[in-house]
Amino acid sequence: MSPRFAPSIRFRLTAWYTLVLCLMLILYATATFLTVRHEFLEQLDADLHEDFETAEAQLVRTPPGVVTWATDHQHDPEYEEDRAVDVWAAGGDQLYRSAASAALPPPPLTAASVQHRYDSIEANGKRWRTLTRTANVGGAAVVLRVARSEELLRSQLSEILTVLGLGLPIVAVFAGVGGYVLARRALSPIDRLASEAKRITADRLHERLSVVNQHDEIGRLTSVINDTFARLEASFDQLRRFTADASHELRTPLAIMRGIGEVGLGEARSPGEYKEAIGSMLEEVDRLTTLVDTLLRLARGDAGTIRLSREPVDLGQLAREVVSSLTILAEERSQRIIVDEADRVVANVDRLVLREAITNLLDNAIKYSSAGSSIDIRLRRDGDSAVLEFADQGPGIPPSYRERVFDRFFRVDEARSRATGGTGLGLAIAKWAVEMHGGLIALHENPGGGSVFLICVPLATSNPRSDK
Repeated sequence: MSPRFAPSIRFRLTAWYTLVLCLMLILYATATFLTVRHEFLEQLDADLHEDFETAEAQLVRTPPGVVTWATDHQHDPEYEEDRAVDVWAAGGDQLYRSAASAALPPPPLTAASVQHRYDSIEANGKRWRTLTRTANVGGAAVVLRVARSEELLRSQLSEILTVLGLGLPIVAVFAGVGGYVLARRALSPIDRLASEAKRITADRLHERLSVVNQHDEIGRLTSVINDTFARLEASFDQLRRFTADASHELRTPLAIMRGIGEVGLGEARSPGEYKEAIGSMLEEVDRLTTLVDTLLRLARGDAGTIRLSREPVDLGQLAREVVSSLTILAEERSQRIIVDEADRVVANVDRLVLREAITNLLDNAIKYSSAGSSIDIRLRRDGDSAVLEFADQGPGIPPSYRERVFDRFFRVDEARSRATGGTGLGLAIAKWAVEMHGGLIALHENPGGGSVFLICVPLATSNPRSDK
């Protein structure tokens, strides 16, 4: 279809409604006409059968053996113009003919002597319906034919056909008008939704479309659109918070570097002092590099460009490797890390990606647990999932914050988190790494005080594969 002509839904609904209705009317009119024609023909054949019985009763056989009429049929008004009767001997001689039957051709005598024969013939520009059959008159076999004109029937059928033919365009016009009105009324809620949706911009995502009837199709569509606006509003809010937090995280090390540089240039310093200043600046550069690398990794994860190389991994062994690498941090705080592995649990995961999640959770537990406390790592099976729990004895997380601890840059205690050098992305990375495996990460309260972070990933299958 040409882009210059793009019909509206209202126009298309009207056109389809009119077309379908016209097709249905044509089929109905055709069926009606054929039915009426069939009924007329059956009635005409029934009348011919009555004429045949009447005519057969009028035949008599005179003593010389001649078959003739009991009355003068030539003057019977019933057999003038539109009705005819003629009688033929078995040998082919005509015994009687009415006035109207003079123009009719002779009947097929052989076929008539076998069975009833209904025919439609044309004679002198007129259509006739005939019934021909053998009659027995006083022991003599004759061929009797009665006929009726079809002109009246054809005239009635022609009138019916004219009425149907002239009525169809009128009905089509009314159908088009009615279809347009119906389409306009049916689509008016869509127009209302469109006008309401136009006023909802990025700054007004809190507004919603009005739902007149939530149980009909328009109401369900409106509810879906409102849900979409709600998700967009949440995404925009999250994006604003992320942008603000990222700007803040980037501004802090930059401000520190600027301050160190300005102090270093303010007056002459010794080589040792310059070296210390440069070292401090490099620490902030490392922090910036770590932050940018983490953000890039999360961005690639959101874009789905990171591929997992899955393989059967012993989660107990992987947990012990992480514990071994972070033991020095725990020892500085006199903490104990206990790995409780009830049985060997193997999951089909990417070792490096899941190791990062375990590392972040254990590092988080070490940072926020009190000195001299214990950190328990428990491993078990739960149906088709492998469950890894990290139970610490830290201050815990208030229930109001548990839904947001996995958000990027979220901190329960801003001052303490920044003092420990965290970026607020560790739990976000852990959540991303677990969900990339089709798993689940959650937070519960530790009955003995502190928090319990839980990782669930699918157990290994017989056919490990790589995600592409």
